[in-house]
Amino acid sequence: MLAEPSVSVLGLDPTHRNCVLNGNAFQQDAIQSFNGWQYASFYSYLSAEAGHEPLYIHLSRRKLPEGQWETLIFEDYPQTTDDGHNTIQIGICPGDGTIHLSYDHHCDRIRYRHSQPGVAHSPESFQWSPSLFTPHLSRLPGLGKEHDDLLSYVTYPRFVQLDRNLLFSFRTGKAGLGDDHLAVYEPQQQQQDGTAYGYTILGTNLKGVDNNPYIHGLDFRGGRLHATWVYRGFVWYEGWDDPLDTKHKQQRGPNSAENNHNICYAYSDDGGRSWRNGAGELIADLPKGESVRPDAPGIVAFDIPKGSGLSNQEAQAVDHEGGVHVLNRDAVDGEQKWKHYYRSPKGTWTQRALPHVHGVKGGKRGRLAVSKDDDLYLILPDHAAPVLTILKASRASDYSDYELVWQETGFPPTEPLVDTTRLDHDNVLSVFTRSSNAADIESSPRVDVVVLDFKL
Repeated sequence: MLAEPSVSVLGLDPTHRNCVLNGNAFQQDAIQSFNGWQYASFYSYLSAEAGHEPLYIHLSRRKLPEGQWETLIFEDYPQTTDDGHNTIQIGICPGDGTIHLSYDHHCDRIRYRHSQPGVAHSPESFQWSPSLFTPHLSRLPGLGKEHDDLLSYVTYPRFVQLDRNLLFSFRTGKAGLGDDHLAVYEPQQQQQDGTAYGYTILGTNLKGVDNNPYIHGLDFRGGRLHATWVYRGFVWYEGWDDPLDTKHKQQRGPNSAENNHNICYAYSDDGGRSWRNGAGELIADLPKGESVRPDAPGIVAFDIPKGSGLSNQEAQAVDHEGGVHVLNRDAVDGEQKWKHYYRSPKGTWTQRALPHVHGVKGGKRGRLAVSKDDDLYLILPDHAAPVLTILKASRASDYSDYELVWQETGFPPTEPLVDTTRLDHDNVLSVFTRSSNAADIESSPRVDVVVLDFKL
């Protein structure tokens, strides 16, 4: 069993909202460490006395291993939309130490800001303040008006560190009818005044055809960028092509998870510019205008039909040997089960149902993380009860044995997030989630956004 974690509180969670904003599976990096410091982003209000609305972006940092959190608030941007898609993402560029934020998107114009160079390289040299960052931006740094149409309908942004550079991924279109795109921030492209500019659009990496891809994650390991995803088929409905249509923005709109199908895989060895299937065959060259399409050969790892309970964007992790791990769920003998799908470094896929937990259809999604020792940790929420569970699949068992190593109550149903960088370097499992002061969350008026630190 894991030892009890240390717990630090970031701030109050806005429990008056219908939708959870702090802790969703598609937040690839709401918590991230870099250069001995840890950063976390969340939404909260200014104070209980000021009222619960609007919400504001809070960005916290602390010196590891156990420094006190410092939190700044961007009061120039009020968040008012009660929509669980509209989360915050953090990106840190290794090349110039800039910190990037993208936030509050569900088919909206790009919303973005970044720090001045060096803030993440020398944190103690900078007083933690919003003045370190640009104002709210509606364009990616370095891109002109020619890309405004592409950046006018953004959902699910995420960042990935690529050596010195920073990759930015985002979806355009709507549920069941969209594409995924890539852009790369290169720190060497800077103006003489030091202002950080440098995005280049790489292209459309995943093209939807009467469907849209939902990626579990993008992981860069050993020079290779890995992607797994499911497709959601589009269900045509009256008014789908109306520019003012908002039905697709509903949490369970016309195109729901019932239409998710197949688990697919592809990788890139050149930072996302070209993509290959599991057999190593070239299937898309983005500089030539190509994309990975649903009919691309060799991309389907598991043929899973619609209506099986397959979730979108659940979880992905890559171990140090290049093995790819996916968490999702499927119907097993008429019962919904969480499953661990694993692609070995030799390219062989296996799937195993998880013990100790129930992968409820439509339930809260879990997280995967690989330790410094290459063991796999599965952090799993309960859909209805305030319970958080951690399983461990050891490298020694070839990730085939799932040990229950921690389970506690007091955690409202939330999709947990993990600082994968800290786990990789320090072997400390930092879990970002929500915590209640009582096992029965309905009896507790306070829910906090917290970080649980497990020393492995």
